[in-house]
Amino acid sequence: MKYYKIKEKVRFNEIDAYQVAWHGHYVTWMEIGRNSLAGQFGLDALQLREAGFLGPVIELELKFLRPARFGDELTICTTLCRTQTATLKFMAEIYGADGVRLATGSTTHALTDLSGVLQFQLPNVIAKRIERILEWLESA
Repeated sequence: MKYYKIKEKVRFNEIDAYQVAWHGHYVTWMEIGRNSLAGQFGLDALQLREAGFLGPVIELELKFLRPARFGDELTICTTLCRTQTATLKFMAEIYGADGVRLATGSTTHALTDLSGVLQFQLPNVIAKRIERILEWLESA
């Protein structure tokens, strides 16, 4: 399986009192990767809404391995996993410019209609978009 990659630079406002990137910004970087990948296939937050659905986060995992610092160029690698339920599970790895992995994580998103009613099966329009992403990711 391949990853979608996007670059981000650590900005000054993302640094904490310890002179490293504040931990909450890693979630933002994961979101940047996730929305960029999903948007290519009609599944970012706005596109989901336009299709009549929402994808609230129901689970977030994040493991910090090394700190990022001001000015570091990050590579955010994002992929989508197959699931057995009406959910979207994105995995992410964040690397520094030297290729060292700084963090790993994932987000799982439930699928609801616009009123917040949980979907137990993927609607056809969403299932097709997910399959397109997975086909792209699984092509070598």
